[in-house]
Amino acid sequence: MPDAPDTIAAVATPPGRGGIGIVRISGPRAKDIAAALTGSAPAPRRAVYRPFADGEGGILDRGIVLFFPAPASYTGQDVVELHAHGSPVVLRLILQRVLALGARLARPGEFTERAFLNGKLDLAQAEAVADLIDSASEQAARAALRSLEGAFSQRVHALVEELVSIRAELEALLDFPDEEIDTRDTVAQEERMRALREDLARLVAGASRGRRLREGLRIVILGRPNVGKSSLLNRLTATDRAIVDATPGTTRDTLEETLVVGGISMHIVDTAGVRAAGDAVEAEGVRRALRAVQEADAILLVTEACGKDGDIEARIPEGRPVICVHNKIDLRGEVPDSFQDGGRRHVALSAKTGAGIDLLVHALEALNEAGAAEEDAVLARERHLEALRAADGAVARAIDALAEGRGMEVAAEDLRTAQAALSRITGEFGADELLGEIFARFCSGK
Repeated sequence: MPDAPDTIAAVATPPGRGGIGIVRISGPRAKDIAAALTGSAPAPRRAVYRPFADGEGGILDRGIVLFFPAPASYTGQDVVELHAHGSPVVLRLILQRVLALGARLARPGEFTERAFLNGKLDLAQAEAVADLIDSASEQAARAALRSLEGAFSQRVHALVEELVSIRAELEALLDFPDEEIDTRDTVAQEERMRALREDLARLVAGASRGRRLREGLRIVILGRPNVGKSSLLNRLTATDRAIVDATPGTTRDTLEETLVVGGISMHIVDTAGVRAAGDAVEAEGVRRALRAVQEADAILLVTEACGKDGDIEARIPEGRPVICVHNKIDLRGEVPDSFQDGGRRHVALSAKTGAGIDLLVHALEALNEAGAAEEDAVLARERHLEALRAADGAVARAIDALAEGRGMEVAAEDLRTAQAALSRITGEFGADELLGEIFARFCSGK
């Protein structure tokens, strides 16, 4: 893509006071603006201490100027960074002077958008920039950095290359309609497509883990009134967030707190006790509790003693991970314990005293499959997962078309559909509306 004709500028550091603040400029006039502001044209890639002048011969501040000439810059254009003192007033004055010299205020994400349009990043890498900035845990930051360095894009490109190769062989066979086609030719293509689906499945698994790293796990505490759900939330999060009282039905709404367990953010949600409600407000609380269960990644099913609660368990969606928490062991004179039974992890603890909470934390860590996530996770978004699933479905249809004798033309078209779906991930095939939606979520200086 050719360079945009205009020059953009924005404050690239977060709002508020700090030791250093940065004003970033990108575009064909960046060097000239820097020269007008600082008195002379900056040398490429040399940090130089200069005054930042206003339009009347006065000095706004003194700081460092860095110039990155095109195309070897973040955006692929000429880029200047002005490192000043981190006063919001000073940065605003410098930015106003830069705008007066011919730049315009950058839109949110416009610097990274230009990096994408100029071929410095593909779309998945550009999204990883925002994910790295927003990462709330060490694992999320590491996964975002892997995506930014191209790990996710490389795997997608490898899948696209294999799709193109299979398509080429099928279409080569179609170019010779008068010749008899050996059945072994199509069988070989079917085998390659099945192997491709296995690769897609592995990438979907890694992308799903990465999405959990980016968004965090939603863990819902579920149980009857007075089993200690609110006490458990307070103990896990080391807060006094939830009201604890002996009166049944104290919690009327969902309460949420976030903590980092095993390198991943977990959103712990306390809910109203599930029972036949005594009034309309409590009934609404129970309804919200059951809705939260449907949206949960995992459930902490809290009971007293070691009995089961079949009525509540029946409301948990099939396949949803459940940790059974047997609370109030202090009242029964029992010791903390963690054991596996019936395919579920059980933890006996006391939310009141904290005994056994470490065992529950270990059980929560296991939910994340931390070892696999660290190696395989790519910080994918829902649109990436949708594209991967669409590609998998198209390849599956291509296999069926060959197996059922519906023609190589049909199979080749399905493979083209799969290729287009994967290319949307990296931005090689997509719509302007998608680009606008993605970059609008960035901060204005990025």
